[in-house]
Amino acid sequence: MSAVEKMQSTSVRDQVSEEEWQTRVDLAATYRLIAHYGWDDLIYTHLSARVPGPEHHFLLNPYGMTFDEITASSLVKIDLDGKIVMDSPYGVNAAGFTIHSAVHAEGKDANCVIHTHSYDGVAVSAQAEGLLPLSQTAMVLREDMAYHDYEGIALDLDERERLVHDLGDKHSMILRNHGLLTTGATCADAFVRHFFLERACTMQIRALSGGVELNMPNQGVPEKTAGQTKGMDGMGALPWPALLRKLDRMDASFRD
Repeated sequence: MSAVEKMQSTSVRDQVSEEEWQTRVDLAATYRLIAHYGWDDLIYTHLSARVPGPEHHFLLNPYGMTFDEITASSLVKIDLDGKIVMDSPYGVNAAGFTIHSAVHAEGKDANCVIHTHSYDGVAVSAQAEGLLPLSQTAMVLREDMAYHDYEGIALDLDERERLVHDLGDKHSMILRNHGLLTTGATCADAFVRHFFLERACTMQIRALSGGVELNMPNQGVPEKTAGQTKGMDGMGALPWPALLRKLDRMDASFRD
């Protein structure tokens, strides 16, 4: 029986734990939200989530599907060596495996990892100063921000060690000349953190394009602002149910 026939004859939900199914639903929702806000890039970039349990498996998008058609069942389960561990008719993005396997292997609370190539995120990644303290949103994030120099398309597994080293204990990263990356203990935390990072980048690009002198915050204010929301753990818990309701109104098929 082929992988496609097996998937058709036995539902994915029947083959996994309730905890894994919930993770699949949350990750599929995250893909749909990234598409809704316009941060997807055709079939490229990637989001992943660690499967609950001791096996160190994680879920990645089926390579070739757009983010607005990804469902809980279509997500591909792989191990840290990139081997598909549950029958699927789909493959995965090799660059996605390189980046996400590195973070999942080392990040103790990096249960979800989001990577995008959005217009404003890439634009800020190409600026030498990185994220500037031009908005409250940026100031909240800057102290939890890491940077990683571009090394080419992420196909070299040796890059994983350098990427993890640069990320350190931070939850957000600007991949220079490349894009943005955020992590979270949950899909909700990673998405909300990514939402604010994308917003901060858009605010920066618009402010820099305004053609007038910029108002920079007083000394010590960016650090004070960052300290007022240090870590932002659990930041996704409050808006996440509302975001799921939004998706259900738009198209609830992410739950399939």
